[in-house]
Amino acid sequence: MSPSNPLVEITAKKHKVIIDMVYASPNNLIGRPIYETARCLLHREAEPHLRKAADIAALAGLRLKVFDAYRPPKAQEIFWKHLPDPRYVADIVQGSNHSRGVAVDLTLVDKAGEDLDMGTSFDAMVELSHHFHPKLPPQAQRNRLWLLGIMTQAGFKRIDSEWWHYELPDALEYPLISDDTILCKRA
Repeated sequence: MSPSNPLVEITAKKHKVIIDMVYASPNNLIGRPIYETARCLLHREAEPHLRKAADIAALAGLRLKVFDAYRPPKAQEIFWKHLPDPRYVADIVQGSNHSRGVAVDLTLVDKAGEDLDMGTSFDAMVELSHHFHPKLPPQAQRNRLWLLGIMTQAGFKRIDSEWWHYELPDALEYPLISDDTILCKRA
């Protein structure tokens, strides 16, 4: 990490998380790989919060599974073009907090490595993905509340529309980061 680039690599071993960078695969809302590599990066100020969250999850016999962290602005343009709905995708004029390196998309997995039931899949851009949706079964509500408690205790805050998205408070105060470590595939 250079002084001008605040991003640090998140690794499964060092951070005690599972990494499943969905945007490097076709298993995402676009349906095709967006990233050329499956590297997981986070702002150096967000990284200790992720470590703390992993430690808290471990106390309950759980692990974090990271789907996305730093997102290049070019990827955000692709998402906005595909789904220009500010409830689910940050407008490219403002930029995504992922592109600031201070947001992370994740879930919880049990001891067997199975994802906990959160009521919807990751990247389900529907109202059922909103926190505290009344039509969720109790087990999915409990699992979301576990994730919420872990992440807020670790210093992150949630957004209303996506149970999987957490970010540092005052995320908009961080500048957008253009980093060539994660390249985007051509459309």
